[in-house]
Amino acid sequence: MNNKNEIAHCAVDYAFKRIGGKYKGRILWVIRDEFMRYGELKRAVVGITPKMLTQTLRELEADELVSRKVYLEVPPRVEYSLTSTGEELIPFIKQLRSWGKEQMSRK
Repeated sequence: MNNKNEIAHCAVDYAFKRIGGKYKGRILWVIRDEFMRYGELKRAVVGITPKMLTQTLRELEADELVSRKVYLEVPPRVEYSLTSTGEELIPFIKQLRSWGKEQMSRK
């Protein structure tokens, strides 16, 4: 979690502090199969501003859910991918996706 001084009251609270928010789950889902560059992520996550994308990626990296690899090239190249901890979340995100699709079809 970003603020290590925050106390989680239960396991659900702890989990949502790490992956909650509007974009974290979407970013994890988008990079589930491969590494992606910043520009690719910006195009793939609809509606996110560059500032919010950068902030969210930093939070995911701090929580060790996403890894960031910087290539010392000109122009600089940065790739993002899931860590093993991030990969553990994918089955749960798939479940949420299925639930969401079911709910959308009812509306």
